[in-house]
Amino acid sequence: MVKVTFIKQNEVSDDKFKFAVICARYGGKWILCRHKKRTAWEIPGGHIEEGETPLEAAKRELFEETGATDFEIYPLTPYCVEIDGEKSYGKLFFADITVLGNIPEDSEIKETALFDTLPQDLTYPEIQPHLYEYAVKQGEII
Repeated sequence: MVKVTFIKQNEVSDDKFKFAVICARYGGKWILCRHKKRTAWEIPGGHIEEGETPLEAAKRELFEETGATDFEIYPLTPYCVEIDGEKSYGKLFFADITVLGNIPEDSEIKETALFDTLPQDLTYPEIQPHLYEYAVKQGEII
């Protein structure tokens, strides 16, 4: 059983966050990526490395997974994913990309694609739709 909840900004200390996820648009479309070892689509994001803030991780992951070199990025909300009683925390961001470069050669990402809405074929189908819907609602006012 997977449960996704959005939590208050100061409810969890920054050292508890393990993931940064970035719902990003380019040219009015959502950009998603496909990992080299997987077949489904993913919202850009990944692990927060030791010594990184969630925002620094979000900027790094956005570049590494999409090739974005110029963008505005906004923190949206912390979230919690609970799988079989075990909780992990992340921060959700929204990015508006103005310049896309190439995906770095050493990236784990095979390709990116632009979508009008979230596709059905997702790597994390029990998590990503919740994050996407939250970002869509917030993106309307950003």
